[in-house]
Amino acid sequence: MADHLLLDAGSGGLASQRLIHDYFIQAFGNPILNVMDDAALLEGFHGKMAMSTDSYTVTPLFFPGGSIGTLAVHGTVNDVSMLGARPRYLSCAVMLEEGLELEKLKRVVWDMGEAARKAGVLIVTGDTKVVPRGGCDEIFITTTGLGEILVPNPPSGHAAKPGDVILVSGSLGDHGLTIMAAREDLPFVSDVRSDSAPLNGLVEALLADCQVHVLRDPTRGGFATTLNEIAKQSKVGMRIRENDLPIHESVRSGCSFMGLDPLYLANEGKCLCFVPEAEAEKALQIMRSSPFGGEAAIVGCVQEDPSARVVLETAIGGERLLGMLEGAQLPRIC
Repeated sequence: MADHLLLDAGSGGLASQRLIHDYFIQAFGNPILNVMDDAALLEGFHGKMAMSTDSYTVTPLFFPGGSIGTLAVHGTVNDVSMLGARPRYLSCAVMLEEGLELEKLKRVVWDMGEAARKAGVLIVTGDTKVVPRGGCDEIFITTTGLGEILVPNPPSGHAAKPGDVILVSGSLGDHGLTIMAAREDLPFVSDVRSDSAPLNGLVEALLADCQVHVLRDPTRGGFATTLNEIAKQSKVGMRIRENDLPIHESVRSGCSFMGLDPLYLANEGKCLCFVPEAEAEKALQIMRSSPFGGEAAIVGCVQEDPSARVVLETAIGGERLLGMLEGAQLPRIC
């Protein structure tokens, strides 16, 4: 056992899960936190509420398709939405490094403001700290979101059922590869942009017309790691069809060149949706009618499997076990 924290612990994979369970769950554990969904289901108000918090440390601060400011809004809006809630309010805590160019700060906060307005949420409280040079990397942002639950039985990672159909709202791996290309100035990665986007409108449309069992946005650890998390929560297996996965050719080629797997790259404007088979086509059409779901696809199904395996049916007719990400393909992506 290592005596010091390794960067892998921020990857969203097994190392992250060990860190969370061995330290934070041990210290903070309670019935609300222990569910381990993207947002907390809160009661005791006039209605049920959802709450989520996340921190953002992306490098570089600005990249094709977004910035740390848009990520900080979209990420928390989406986490609250994944619990079947309408995001209403955000808090914003910002840690700033001494020497930061004020023009950069202005661009970031204006990006946040515009993203919040487009998502229909208000940033209502916050905190600002300035630390000495080297105390952080320019800007760290923490946002917390609060929203009202829209349905009697909110989606949960524990609610996947054998027979469910698995949908994804669009192309995979765009954000992770965009950050890599922007950070390393890779000329051979072209036509790739972050998918950072608010999904609350798409989610509300799904909840209004479909029985949704699970919603999850596959951010750190990507598509494959997120499926493993849900499989373990629900104690089910999954089969995914490689031929049906929406992945842009530019992402495929960029990943192939760098030895990356797009199924483990972060996404910041996509969601996974699990619905009964009878509602799959309706859910697909609802997704495709959204500005952020035009490339939505049905990609697999849930099956009985106490070992909670996620199996990929490969393009050449074989099978590949999709495990959970162990380390970090690319750190500092959100």
